[in-house]
Amino acid sequence: MTQNRQVLLKSRPSGEPTTANFEIVEREVAALAEGDVLVRTLFLSLDPYMRGRMNEGRSYAASVDVGGVMVGGTVGEVVESRAEGFAKGDNVLGFGGWQEYAILPGKSLRKLDPKAAPLSYALGILGMPGMTAYVGLLDLAQPKAGETVVVSAASGAVGSVVGQIAKIKGCRAVGIAGGAAKCEYVVKELGFDACVDHRDPMLPKNLRAACPKGIDVNFENVGGAVLQAVWPLMNDFGRVSVCGLIAQYNDTTLAPGPSWLLLLARRLKVSGFIVSDHMARMADFLRDVSGWMREGKIKYREDVVEGLEKAPEAFLGLLKGTNFGKLIVKMGD
Repeated sequence: MTQNRQVLLKSRPSGEPTTANFEIVEREVAALAEGDVLVRTLFLSLDPYMRGRMNEGRSYAASVDVGGVMVGGTVGEVVESRAEGFAKGDNVLGFGGWQEYAILPGKSLRKLDPKAAPLSYALGILGMPGMTAYVGLLDLAQPKAGETVVVSAASGAVGSVVGQIAKIKGCRAVGIAGGAAKCEYVVKELGFDACVDHRDPMLPKNLRAACPKGIDVNFENVGGAVLQAVWPLMNDFGRVSVCGLIAQYNDTTLAPGPSWLLLLARRLKVSGFIVSDHMARMADFLRDVSGWMREGKIKYREDVVEGLEKAPEAFLGLLKGTNFGKLIVKMGD
C-alpha cells in the first residue's frame, strides 16, 4: 500500500499560530471509488486564507476540522484514475491539501499542459492569486487611466500582479511592502511608480508624498496600520477592494476600523470579495494574463521551499511577511 504523509490541524490557535498547532502523520492511501483520481502532489500552495480555516465559526468557507488535513491548492501527477478523461501521468490542478497524495473527484480537477507554463504557475500567477488580482482590480475597482492605485503587500502573489495590471491600464501604481529589498524589487523589477515601507514609522507621511494627487483605488491585502495610513488619502468617489487583512488575522478582538465618516464624506465604494464567486471570468483572466506575460508586461516571482515537513514553518513565516513572492512547497519532481 502507498504511504501518505499528511499535515493535520492538531489544535485551533488562539492568536498567532505555532508549529504546535500542526501534526505530521503517515497513513495508507485508501482504494479509489468510481469517479475518483489518485494524485501525487508535486506543488502545494501556501496562502493567507488558510489562517481563517484554522478557526472555528462562520465564514465564507468551512473550517478545517481538528484532526483534519490542512486545506490547500495543489498541482500533481495522476497515479491512478477511475474518472473519465484522466490517465496516469496527467498533470492536474486541484485542492489536494497538505499531503503527499490525495484522492479527488475527477470533476474537481483541471488538466494542465506542462509545455504551456511551469506547472507551479497554476497556483500563482495563472491561478487563484493571479485571478484574485485580475477580478479585484478590473471588475470591482475599475481603475481609469491617470488614476492612482495603491496596493498593499505589493511584492506578494496578489499585490505584485495588481500593480502591474494597473500600469498596463495607464494608472500610477504605488506599492506598500515590508522592507527596503521588497520595495526596491517592486519599483525596479515590477515597474511600480513608487513603493513605501510599512515598517517605517513615517509610513503615513511617505505614502502621502508618493501619492501627491491622492488615492483613487486601494487594493487592500494587509489592513491594520497600513489601511489607517491609506484611508485619509482616498479621493472623492474612490474605490477600495478588500482582498485580505493579514495584519489582523491573529487578532483575538476586533481591531479599530477605518473612519466611516470619511467613507460617507468622500462617497467611497468599499467591496469585499472572494475570487471563487467570479469563476465565470476564468477564461478572460487566463487569456489576458497569459498574453501580458508573453509580451513581458507582467513579471512573476516564486518563493519555493522543499518538502512537506517545511510547510508549517513556511506558513507561519507567510503570516509574518517573511516570504518574498508566491509561496510554494515543492514536494516532488
